[in-house]
Amino acid sequence: QVQLVESGGGLVQPGGSLRLSCVASGFNLKYYAIAWFRQAPGKEREGVSCVDLSNGNTYYADSVKGRFTISRDNAENTVSLQMNSLKPEDTAVYYCAAQMVLAVTSLFGPGSDREYGYWGRGTQVTVSS
Repeated sequence: QVQLVESGGGLVQPGGSLRLSCVASGFNLKYYAIAWFRQAPGKEREGVSCVDLSNGNTYYADSVKGRFTISRDNAENTVSLQMNSLKPEDTAVYYCAAQMVLAVTSLFGPGSDREYGYWGRGTQVTVSS
């Protein structure tokens, strides 16, 4: 069965870095898009970044461009999110999600979370001094 497991969250000071990992099992990644979403208390879930593994295209929210990088690791069943120059407003639970590319109308952007059928349980990221 399809399973996604996130790891790498934690407490970091502003300006620090974290690397989140999403380990996928039960499906062939090359036909899928993997996205990272986040949800802060009292706020709606928002897309952070996405990689279309069928062609390598990547997408980022404006709020994280230049600071976050999504990549597929050498362990080919893992997609990571390198987060640098972290800010307190990056504090949230981060989720990875997956969906077959051909089954998605909108890979990234407003409402795209509804397109993703497989989700991990999330990992907490807290940016605070």
